[in-house]
Amino acid sequence: MGSSPAGTFEVEGGARISGTMTPAGNKNEALPALAATLLTRGQCRIENLPRIRDVESMVELIAGLGGRTTYEEEHALLVDGGGLNNSEPARAVARTIRGSFLFAPALLHRTGRAVLAIPGGDRIGRRRVDTHLLALTALGAEVRVEQDRYELELRGRFRAADVFLDEASVMATENAVMAAVVAEGTTRIMNAASEPHVQGLCRMLNSMGAAVRGIGTNCLEIEGKPDLKGTRHRLAPDHIELGSFMALAAMTGGELRIKDIVPDDLRMICMVFRRLGVVSRFEGADLVVPGAQELEVQEDLHGAIPKVDDAPWPGFPADLTSTALVLATQSRGTVLIHEKMFESRLFFVDRLLTMGARIVLCDPHRAVVVGKSRLHGATIASPDIRAGMALLSAALSAEGTSVIQNVQQIDRGYERIDERLTALGARIRRTS
Repeated sequence: MGSSPAGTFEVEGGARISGTMTPAGNKNEALPALAATLLTRGQCRIENLPRIRDVESMVELIAGLGGRTTYEEEHALLVDGGGLNNSEPARAVARTIRGSFLFAPALLHRTGRAVLAIPGGDRIGRRRVDTHLLALTALGAEVRVEQDRYELELRGRFRAADVFLDEASVMATENAVMAAVVAEGTTRIMNAASEPHVQGLCRMLNSMGAAVRGIGTNCLEIEGKPDLKGTRHRLAPDHIELGSFMALAAMTGGELRIKDIVPDDLRMICMVFRRLGVVSRFEGADLVVPGAQELEVQEDLHGAIPKVDDAPWPGFPADLTSTALVLATQSRGTVLIHEKMFESRLFFVDRLLTMGARIVLCDPHRAVVVGKSRLHGATIASPDIRAGMALLSAALSAEGTSVIQNVQQIDRGYERIDERLTALGARIRRTS
């Protein structure tokens, strides 16, 4: 498939990232969209699909469950789930990707049973699946928790219910919605996540014949249908990738034009990056980051130290916290980075300290960053997708050469990142 082979990156810092680029399709929309294709016996075509390792894993799991997949174009996948004949996604693959848990509703709807390995994914702290299982149970599933797996059963159809999620979990919302669209009756999901990728999944399900109302809000009302049909769905641009490129251009002094954006998905990102000194502007369906910016942290009123913190949508995305922290090292001033959601996400800070960053890690959730730091090259390892991209940004902003190990983590979420950055002026070499 299309993603690059793993290995290490040798990165020579100091080059400006500039030019014109188009973001890949939204990774966090791609995974539930692929799982949703198995809700129907009809054919589904997913367009603007990023060719990344996590997508490869989902496609491999679909094949193992009896579905047929065909790339009709480089970024357009046809999925035929008519031959679904298995209730257990391959454990070896499922353990490597959190998205494997998204197959639960389709497997229960189509086969009455789902055996799910404990899902993998980024090691950024405890990532509970309690909310997923509580939602599926409320809609009629029976759950048995084993040491290394979850065994779910459904007698007949899902049954509609009022479901109040105990946290606004993106993936739990997606699982609840996929179960509710084929449930008997009308379901309300309250305290639902409303991120752009959740909205994208809901729009895809409606194009399959579902009736989801309240898209973009925290309360979804869903009229269940016994059967869904095939569809053609185009993934939205990845606002997380887009934010990563914005920060990288600003840190290296380049002028970057990002095409085919959805401005409403970017307003909080632009607002928070402005607090860190990054000026940007919308020009129709393009976002422009001007070149040669002098980055300076915007203090709060009366000279107070500002804060960057993540929150459920429309708050600042947790997946950009790592990038914001690296951006802050290159902006003159002091800022508090508060990662509220995951207790291990900020542990990549020790790699930045070896590169010369001035950061005080106050506790697992808070770090004080004092900029501007002169970063220098180092040998560092990528611990997860988002920290890996942030470290790559640091290496491109540093003086000298860096070696980034474990780049398969970056490949999980960013398509051909070395090739695409090289086209924008970066000096990166992938070694196996």
